[in-house]
Amino acid sequence: MNDQPNAHPLLAAAPWLRDTATMKVFDVLERAGYQGRAVGGTVRNTLLGEPISDIDMATDATPEQVTLAAQRAGLRVLPTGIAHGTVTIIVKGKPFEVTTLRKDVSTDGRRATVAFTSDWAEDAMRRDFTINALYCDRHGNLFDPVGGLQDIEHRRVRFIGDAHQRIREDYLRILRFFRFSATYANGHLDPVGLAACDIERTGMACLSAERIHHELLRLLAAPHSVPVLKRMSELNFLDDLLACPHNVEAFAALRALQEELSQRYSLEMLPDPVLGLVALAASDRNAVLALRQRLRLSNAETERMAQAREAARMMPATGNGEGIHACIYRHGSRYVEDGLLLNACEAPQRLDLNELAQRISLARTWSPPQMPVSGGDVVARGIPPGPRVAEILKQLEAWWIAQGFPQDRAAIEQHLDHLMMITKT
Repeated sequence: MNDQPNAHPLLAAAPWLRDTATMKVFDVLERAGYQGRAVGGTVRNTLLGEPISDIDMATDATPEQVTLAAQRAGLRVLPTGIAHGTVTIIVKGKPFEVTTLRKDVSTDGRRATVAFTSDWAEDAMRRDFTINALYCDRHGNLFDPVGGLQDIEHRRVRFIGDAHQRIREDYLRILRFFRFSATYANGHLDPVGLAACDIERTGMACLSAERIHHELLRLLAAPHSVPVLKRMSELNFLDDLLACPHNVEAFAALRALQEELSQRYSLEMLPDPVLGLVALAASDRNAVLALRQRLRLSNAETERMAQAREAARMMPATGNGEGIHACIYRHGSRYVEDGLLLNACEAPQRLDLNELAQRISLARTWSPPQMPVSGGDVVARGIPPGPRVAEILKQLEAWWIAQGFPQDRAAIEQHLDHLMMITKT
């Protein structure tokens, strides 16, 4: 183990490190006699050239000492995770999570009981992967106690120390191994880590559905999720997680289709894990409901998945776009786009890519018009408010849609009069 600092040019030049708000946090800690280092994803992503979202820091100060030092400097402090040693310092509106160095006292496969320490090596050894145990001081000096830099350079995701022990501390690390490999290792799975995950897999039974759900969706959004999911399927991990039939090939086809549409037609296609889950495992509404129970999906996720599957069933396979207009009008543009993508990735006879791109563009750009005639026009013709008004409007709207959404009020009123005549009771 080598914790000697080495200057790293990518860190020294990182905008987030040179930012005055970051320097302020270092100042607060150091002036009070403590050490502070950026840690984890902040350092990892800088070295990988990936975007930085939040800045996490580790310190040998206790949460109370961090809070006192920050408040004396006039900064706001939030006790966001104080039981785990974390407080959040707000500097110029930017949040900095500052966590006291920790060591595990006991673990049960889901959570750890921790104690604070002043030993940076102990803090590193309790983390999951080598690439997450990299530290950086205010000058851009890199502290690499477990060999994470070499794994960064080779795009490897490896457990720290004994992989079996790391997994037994928290069985969610099995899913994190797959997700991190799909995100940072180009989909390559470290053989030692994979073997340990396979042996320890039964421990995942103790995990809550909510934690599995959160980690699985992040895996589905990862850039190299396809090769990882294929390997997970071969080893029956997906059977364990989903407890329902799955189709990795459909998921792979969806991702490939989205990438092609993005590259060839400049249609922005951001990773969509919810639609990806539909392609992977929600073959019908019953499967959606089973996944909702299994993964504790939110109401919004469940509704989106059910509507996407229904859209694929209802979407016209061919035609000049009139059916697409009607679907957009009745259900919305996202419903239509979901249905188009699912049909294209699942149907044996895939739509022509040009036609598919045109339909998706239509779904994103066409704004459904409002029918010029309303219930008030029916009532004005002597029909009292009630079910008959609603029925006449329903028939009128169906005619109006079939006619291509005309805006000629006179023609619509003429058809309204015709409907009123033939629906008299």
